[in-house]
Amino acid sequence: MQVITGAGRFTAPEPGESRRYDEQLRVTDLSLGTYSVPVGGVDTQQPHNEDEVYVVTAGRARLVADSGEVEVGPGSVIYVPAGEPHRFVDVTEDLAVLVLFGPAEYTRSQSQSQSQSQSRS
Repeated sequence: MQVITGAGRFTAPEPGESRRYDEQLRVTDLSLGTYSVPVGGVDTQQPHNEDEVYVVTAGRARLVADSGEVEVGPGSVIYVPAGEPHRFVDVTEDLAVLVLFGPAEYTRSQSQSQSQSQSRS
């Protein structure tokens, strides 16, 4: 067992940055971190090769993805499949999001991601 402290807590980006990601856990099949985007911040993330689950712990924004868009706030839980372009926009309150990657972020190659996506179709 491991207690993960600080997960889901908003942390302001460094000066000159528009967002912040802090990884709190990494094991072979899972990673977890907190993604923070302040009001006026810009989410510049690129699609990941891993599946993601977002759990919004604070703030308000809209998540825009190829498959649609949704308003998010505390308690929102969203699944984004590997390879799907998506980003948070219109951040109206400092946004803090727990991000769970399966498998751990940056461990799946693009070809693995594509074959996973095709098997879900």
